[in-house]
Amino acid sequence: MSTDRFLGKYRNGTFRAQWHDYNGGAYFITICTKEMEHYFGEIVNGEMCFSLIGQYANDCVDEIEMLHKNVNVPSSVVMPNHIHLIVIVDDVNTPELTSLVDSVAPSHNVSPKTHFDPKMRDIANRCGRVSHIISRFKYAVTRYANMNSIQFAWQPRFYDRIIRNQHEMKRIARYIKNNVAKWDYDHNVNGR
Repeated sequence: MSTDRFLGKYRNGTFRAQWHDYNGGAYFITICTKEMEHYFGEIVNGEMCFSLIGQYANDCVDEIEMLHKNVNVPSSVVMPNHIHLIVIVDDVNTPELTSLVDSVAPSHNVSPKTHFDPKMRDIANRCGRVSHIISRFKYAVTRYANMNSIQFAWQPRFYDRIIRNQHEMKRIARYIKNNVAKWDYDHNVNGR
């Protein structure tokens, strides 16, 4: 990560890979709540019990594919204080990305193509489609919280890892699938 000075103060640079434009590829995304607060609910007896904002966030995850052209979310989980997603952005239907999707969810099809405003597509491509997708998701959840007077806040950024092969994809998908079941163990061991 690079740091720059702005008005004589250090500010964090980007965690994003400088050699990658984030307009296509497969990514493991983690989005956290501010101060790791349990806004989304709690895990009780090995099951996620959603709060109102947690249920809305979960519904928004399910809608990502409908809102974004050529985007696949084959695996996700909403936890009490964070969300994990596998996001696949495929502008050109590359066989490599199609096989990655198939390795996680064989019956999961790419969303139907929809019409998008060319100006908005250009803006999304400049900042990277992944950032645009996550920003839009975070905005929707925040807006819902504000409209319903629900106390809620995100950490300013999100974490991503570029998924490079099927082995990584399967390992990450397994981690996401088992995240709720392992919560109590991880929570107690790490003292969170």
